[in-house]
Amino acid sequence: MTARDAGFVAAFQAASDACPLPEAVAIIGERWTCLIIRASMLGLRHFEEFQACLGIARNILSDRLGRLVTAGVLARTPDPEDGRKVIYALTERGAALMPVIVALRQWALDAGLGKSGHPTLADRHTRRPVSRVAIQSEDGRLLELEDLVWVGPDGEELQMPSPRFHRATVAA
Repeated sequence: MTARDAGFVAAFQAASDACPLPEAVAIIGERWTCLIIRASMLGLRHFEEFQACLGIARNILSDRLGRLVTAGVLARTPDPEDGRKVIYALTERGAALMPVIVALRQWALDAGLGKSGHPTLADRHTRRPVSRVAIQSEDGRLLELEDLVWVGPDGEELQMPSPRFHRATVAA
């Protein structure tokens, strides 16, 4: 390993240690957890609704709901209409996951995942499909991967190699 490589590895490890992504993935990065969040966004609110609509085992559902409540993604409150039930509702933190869930869904559709006949996410007022989730600069320009750079707390660019990716081409 060269001195440059050693410096890069140290910088990468320091940046990785400070990155919040692993903690976020620990909260929402599991299949059933994402499906519970999506179901909450679609209006499900009772344990029995989640269990029936998702087909998830009761013990797994109980565990995932508990984790989401502990993480502040869902709030658990008594149901005022039926004291034997509780309501699970998105918190502000949970509702803020909407762009993440929409972006992941758009990525999956682009990758050809899922089944045909899926519903389209649309604006309630216009019934038109929502725009693509995109990364924008402060002035509104759309940014691609090659337009991005990581900077430290001091504003200095972190010395990382440029991302490389393969752009697929369609054979004629």
